[in-house]
Amino acid sequence: MDSGTLITGGTGAMGQVLVRSILSRGAAVRVLTLPGDPHASALRQQGVDVRFGNVANPVDCRGLCDGIATVLHLAAIIITDNPSLYTSVNAGGTRNMVAEAEASGVSHFIHVSSASVVYPKVTPYSVSKRIAEEMVRKSKVPWTIVRPTLIYGKKGGQEFDMFLDYLGKTPVIPFIGQGNSLKRPVFVDDVVNGLLTLSGLDKGTGKVYNFSGPEAISIFDFARFCLILLGRGNKPIIRLPTALCLAIAAIMGKTMKHPPLKWSVIAGITQDANLDPAEAIADLGYAPRSMKQMLPECFPRIQ
Repeated sequence: MDSGTLITGGTGAMGQVLVRSILSRGAAVRVLTLPGDPHASALRQQGVDVRFGNVANPVDCRGLCDGIATVLHLAAIIITDNPSLYTSVNAGGTRNMVAEAEASGVSHFIHVSSASVVYPKVTPYSVSKRIAEEMVRKSKVPWTIVRPTLIYGKKGGQEFDMFLDYLGKTPVIPFIGQGNSLKRPVFVDDVVNGLLTLSGLDKGTGKVYNFSGPEAISIFDFARFCLILLGRGNKPIIRLPTALCLAIAAIMGKTMKHPPLKWSVIAGITQDANLDPAEAIADLGYAPRSMKQMLPECFPRIQ
């Protein structure tokens, strides 16, 4: 009987924690990662079956799910200047993994999606994650979809790191919009624990769970809280009209190869990602901890 666990994106900050935790249960773990990944050697020393390849390439995915009971599909492109990668990796990669999971009779396909799928004003990233979710729902493999919100931790978390970098770059912070959009920042270990609970189930749930924080906060107040923890609580913030930011982004897009301001950034700052975790709490015992408790634990940051 198949019993192994496959993790795509298993060398990322969250993936590495999942690998260690599942190994501690005595379970076999397989990881798909890109060729040349510097973390591959350490994983092999821990007994992980490391396979090299790109989820966007169907050939690289062939046979990946043989002997696998559970798939944790984390691999995705979050930030890129090449929008076609969202389609090829996030949508195409999910299609490839679902096909392999179906062919091998996987009993639980856990797809890590994104809170951005609920944005009323879409981005290339959010569209790719919507498409990926639909592929999972329509598949023949038993599935569960997870939507994390803004993940923070002591180390790692690409969006969180970029947000902190943005807050620290200039003496005065130009803030996109009024900062009223609501977010539910979530501690990385709480998301990991939720995924571990799901990975222990014998089969998919056929449900979509929000792995979010327990309380909502405006993005402006979240920025202020982060600045206090960075020791820069008095740093001035100037709110810029969203329309002005859109105009600047349009000009940058036409004149710069790597514009620092683009629609995807504006969309992420100005739209709500206020997803209620109540169903995950009731069904899975998901237990997100308060941001007021956990965010201070993430400073100073580990590089």
